[in-house]
Amino acid sequence: MIIGKSQREIEKMRAAGQLVGRVLQQLRAMVEPGMTTMEVNDAAEQMIRDAGAYPTFKGYNGFPYSICASVNEQVVHGFPSGYKLKGGDIFSIDVGATLEGFVGDTATTVAVGKVSDDRLKLVRVTEECLNLAIEQCCAGNHLGDIGFAVQSHAEGQGYSVVRDYVGHGIGRRMHEDPQIPNYGKPGKGPKIKKGYVFALEPMINLGSLHTKTLNDGWTVVTVDGQPSAHFEHTVAVTEEGPEVLTLVRTPVREKLVSAA
Repeated sequence: MIIGKSQREIEKMRAAGQLVGRVLQQLRAMVEPGMTTMEVNDAAEQMIRDAGAYPTFKGYNGFPYSICASVNEQVVHGFPSGYKLKGGDIFSIDVGATLEGFVGDTATTVAVGKVSDDRLKLVRVTEECLNLAIEQCCAGNHLGDIGFAVQSHAEGQGYSVVRDYVGHGIGRRMHEDPQIPNYGKPGKGPKIKKGYVFALEPMINLGSLHTKTLNDGWTVVTVDGQPSAHFEHTVAVTEEGPEVLTLVRTPVREKLVSAA
């Protein structure tokens, strides 16, 4: 069952979304060659807890970290580690925070140092897919319109769309109904209504759409070793159209965590 949200609930989700959006903004600014993905994880956890929230991912179904840190061919759910980022990597950071009982969930893919043109284009097109998906989050549209927008743009640029992992409803729990595939047919699937809140997250591959899970039971990689990109926003359906709850609306004037 898809759980619609009241205006008051959306206000609380907006607060959670703004927090996690600011955290991701800070993490993105931190990334540079030589930094480990575990350092990014630790900074995220500190920022979230300092803001009076908790990292939603930590302990979720046994996941042991505060962010998903996926590098290059890792699609999603990558474990933070001692891996030192290097120039040419693309690094997907997925972060969630729970504040006053509601979840914000967002992700981005960062180019580390000087990155090849084919990887830069993959990142750009994946972000464009997310923006096109957001545009479809209007009352009266259908879930298939979201998937079609992503699929048609990605495949039109020569990329493949991951089918094994999808977007989802979000609210008091990180994963609520419905599942929101990044592929589909326009006009198909449940009708979108005011008050729905979605976590939209296209995962787009340079090569094959097929994935596999590593022995840690979490890290998902492309079967052909080609890179993958991932972007995500939490989006509310309102009378005025889609509202991106995790898009930071005001400049961050102070760091949420010190450089120390």
